Formats: sequence, C-alpha cells, structure tokens
Amino acid sequence: MRCPSVYYHRNAAIDLPMTPMIDVVFQLLIFFVWTAGFQVTEYLLTGSLSSATGTLPGAPRTPPPPERDFDDLVIRLFWKQGQPAWRLNDTPLASLAEVRARLRAVAAINPAAPVILHPDRDVPLGHVIDVYDVARRVGFRKVQFATSEARG
Repeated sequence: MRCPSVYYHRNAAIDLPMTPMIDVVFQLLIFFVWTAGFQVTEYLLTGSLSSATGTLPGAPRTPPPPERDFDDLVIRLFWKQGQPAWRLNDTPLASLAEVRARLRAVAAINPAAPVILHPDRDVPLGHVIDVYDVARRVGFRKVQFATSEARG
C-alpha cells in the first residue's frame, strides 16, 4: 500500500479570499493620502514666537518700506508748432533734458518699470529715437512702443 502524499492533490484550486486584503490596501491608501495633505501645509505656514516675556510692551514697529511698484510710464510725443512736446503720464514736460531727469529719478527707484513710447503720427522718427535712447541710458530695461489704429 502506498503512503498518501501531501502533494497528491496538487491540481486542486487554491482559494484565497482577496476582498479583505483589498480593503486593507484601500484603508492604508486613504490614511497616507490624508496625512500627507497636512504635512505640506505645515511647511507653508510661517510662524514666529515672541521672545518677550511678561507684560512689557513690545518693540516699536517700523513702518513697511514704500511700495516700489509703478504703473506703466507712458511718454506721449506731440509735434507742436514745428517742435516736439512731451508728456509723461499726462504731465507736460518742457524739454528732452526734463524727460531725462524725470526718467532718471524713476529708474533710481525701479528700473524694471515698463516705459511705453506713444508718438503721434506727425512726430519725426529722430525725436522718438532720442526719447528711446534716453530711457535706455538711464537704466530702463523694458521700453515698448504703442501704436495707433490705422485710419482709413
């Protein structure tokens, strides 16, 4: 007589219940996603504790520095009585030297402010180039041209 072997019924299908294992995997996934969401927020929130103790008044706060952003600087060029005329953001300027002085003062504060040249049609190109050169020499990096719609 033959001894029964453990491997004798090897062809029988092994039935493993997968549902509890899938439930556990989803539970772990939800746990890690939930906790990872709060971890990023902790690093983004800044906070500082006061080193002062007791009821002493704190150090006087200094006012914040003035804002360094400007609107676009629009330079209008006109041709009046055979001579050029300038306007910087609707402020009339008498000469190219005054344009240079105003642009130099603004460039000392914020050279990244955009300068837009808006010449009239009858202004000779040489005067437009002069204002462009002045804006670049005083330190502005963005000098752009505005165009008018074609009439017709």
